[in-house]
Formats: sequence, C-alpha cells, structure tokens
Amino acid sequence: MTLFFSSLQSRWLLTGLSIIVIAGCSSSDSRYDIDNDVAPTTPISVDHIEGAQPKYEPYSMGGNKDYKLRGQQYTIVKDAQGFTEKGQASWYGKKFHGHLTSNGEVYDMYSMSAAHKTLPIPSYVKVTNTDNGKETIVRVNDRGPFHEGRIIDLSYAAAKKLDVIKTGTANVKIEVITVEKPTGKHQLDKHPKYGIQVVASPHKDRITKLSNELSNTLSVETFLSPIKNNYRLMLGPFSDYKDTHDALEQVQKLGYTSAFVKKL
Repeated sequence: MTLFFSSLQSRWLLTGLSIIVIAGCSSSDSRYDIDNDVAPTTPISVDHIEGAQPKYEPYSMGGNKDYKLRGQQYTIVKDAQGFTEKGQASWYGKKFHGHLTSNGEVYDMYSMSAAHKTLPIPSYVKVTNTDNGKETIVRVNDRGPFHEGRIIDLSYAAAKKLDVIKTGTANVKIEVITVEKPTGKHQLDKHPKYGIQVVASPHKDRITKLSNELSNTLSVETFLSPIKNNYRLMLGPFSDYKDTHDALEQVQKLGYTSAFVKKL
C-alpha cells in the first residue's frame, strides 16, 4: 500500500511540474519572487549584447509536445522553415529571471531569448519592430505569451534593443532563421545522440529477426542493447530530435505503442 501511494504521489508531482514548465512565462505561480513582472532594479547596459547567433541545434527533449492550456489547444510547428508571423511583442523580465523555461533551461533576462506558443524549441527568429524599424535575432526557448494578439515574449535584453521596454508592447514581424543540419560524422558527434527503445526480450534470435524487419520497413538503423538477461531492440542512433520523433511515430503506428525515446 505504501508503495502504491508513493508511486501515485510521484505521478502527481511529475504532472504538476509538467504543467508549470509548459506554462512558461504565462504563469502567476507563487514560486516566483515577485507577483508582477518588472525591469531589473538597476538596469545594466545591453548595448554590448549581440543578437543570438543562429546555429544548428536539435530540438530539445522538453517543451516540444502539443499541449492544452486554458482550454486552448496548441500544436507545435513541425517544420518551421520559412515561418513568418505578424502581431504584437511583449516582454518578460525580473519576475521570471532564474526560473526554468519550457525546455528546462534557466531564464536569463539579459540573454537574447524569447517565448513563442508553437515554434519548435529551440528556434532562431529575426524580430523586426515595425513601429521603428529596429531588428534583432533571438533564440526561442520558452512558451508564451498567452494573451490575445501577442505572438512573442521577448527577454528584457531583446526588448531593450528593440525599444519595447518603454511601450510595453510593439508591433513586430518575426521570421524563422533555419540552419541546415551539419553533415559528416565528426560534426554530428558534437550533438546529443538519441535512440528509440522498441521492445526488450530474452530471446536473442527472435529480437534479432524483428530488428532486421524494422530496419528494412522503416529504413533506419537498429541495434541490440544487452541488459542482464534481456536484449533491448533500439532504433538509431539519431542526432536530431525531430528525426527521432518522426521515427517514433512510425514505429508506434506499426503497433509498438510502448516505444519511447532515450538519450544515449
């Protein structure tokens, strides 16, 4: 009975944490140091801070699932290449400084970052303040803003660069900057590796046969990972998290609904 309640409490805790992380900068949770968001007490100059430098990054394991918030369903953009959007930008600062973003990073109001409701995390976005013509590049690593008409929440530093601090909001155009995945084994080794565990079995001959079948059907690499008296059938390795999830969807459609992603 004790074990049952411990397991149940753990699931409740994880569910609660997931909701908090998805909510990102929209939350008014008491875990924050202050109730209302403000600029830093003693602002530092951000003139020396350059816009984010676009580079290839695999999508993060956190913050990239479709979600529902306040009765609204949000579907994450699968392919952001060529994505543009017009609307209002707002900003967030001291209240969220030092707290987790939707993908588990720590929010730094002096970084050139931003929050968007549906762009994959991370994404690099060129933001143009159409009210004054100023522009900069930010890295999206959070979810929000969840207010009507607002399409992006800028960090304090990014908002300062675009002169959004004074007005609170501004009309903007955002354009996703896509960086192609690097080729060559040496370059890919710099990025995290992911695998998909399909099944585990003590029967090596059977799982080897299944491994070959899945490899041919899905056109992906497979391998066996021995653990104690079992063999785990793995797909991969993958260096791109989007590719990993595409393969996961395919294998689940074949009936292996318990398959899951592991960081190798």
